[in-house]
Amino acid sequence: MADPYATLGVARGASEAEIKKAYRTLAKELHPDRNQDNPKAAERFSQVTSAYDLLTDKDKRARFDRGEIDGDGNPTSPFGFGGGGGRPGGGRPGGSQHFEFSEDGLDLGDIFDGLFGGGAGRRSAGGFGGQRRGAPPPKGGNVSYRLAVAFEDAAALKPQRITLQDGATIDLKLPNGVETGTQMRLGGKGQPGPGGAGDAIVTIEVRPHRFFTRDGDNVRIDLPVTLSEAVLGAKVKVPTVEGPVMLGVPAGSTSGKVLRLKGRGFHGKSGTRGDQLVTLMVDLPADDAALKAFVDEWQGDAARNPRVVLGV
Repeated sequence: MADPYATLGVARGASEAEIKKAYRTLAKELHPDRNQDNPKAAERFSQVTSAYDLLTDKDKRARFDRGEIDGDGNPTSPFGFGGGGGRPGGGRPGGSQHFEFSEDGLDLGDIFDGLFGGGAGRRSAGGFGGQRRGAPPPKGGNVSYRLAVAFEDAAALKPQRITLQDGATIDLKLPNGVETGTQMRLGGKGQPGPGGAGDAIVTIEVRPHRFFTRDGDNVRIDLPVTLSEAVLGAKVKVPTVEGPVMLGVPAGSTSGKVLRLKGRGFHGKSGTRGDQLVTLMVDLPADDAALKAFVDEWQGDAARNPRVVLGV
């Protein structure tokens, strides 16, 4: 029942952007995939995720700030006892994904029935804790899931399989513009209730990649090339989010030159796909006697100052 603000290390008046930034930093540090030998990190990751889920839900955050629910999202009882609703552990469908889920929603009528004897109070027109005559029966609570998606899968919008609390398996179609924090609602896949089942809310977390980075809808990568490939030009293999392709390196290329692979990035919200931006990095051997001898004799750079554009 920790304070979600304290868990994320943000002030009570923190903006949504500040909360999101704090969560991303902690999630990257504590993610179970990076801390397989540290069970405390996995527990802390779960706490951070729960705090993020509560504070990014405007209704829940307002209710917590008013003292109506605790840090776990359960109603604070005026009679000194807490409500139900646990947080079962998540799974790893297919061995490649990580998700967690939590329940919210509690029928206070069940508590009042136990206190005041039977369901008479609930059947009254306006009785204490009761349901007003003519009001629709309440739906069951929503169930929140967090689904980790591989960087390449998110860019290519590959379907993701998730197992719900009731054991049902669903293949999710990722939406255009998907990013960490994107939420998908599955109608009727939550907790059962008198007025029908609640919904399942799936929050996406795009995993970082070891050499790809995201720049808006574009994907960036630094590509090492040899000196001869840069000077003479060459066809080289470059990885993309959908597998390697051949890329032409123009003769006379220098480190920092950016080449573009059209349509190899993320799908934007409009449906238009971004590009892959390849930054060439000339890789020189650490100790090559022949190269040193060549440079010693070569006078081509004698009168050339490539830093003149910097004013030095």
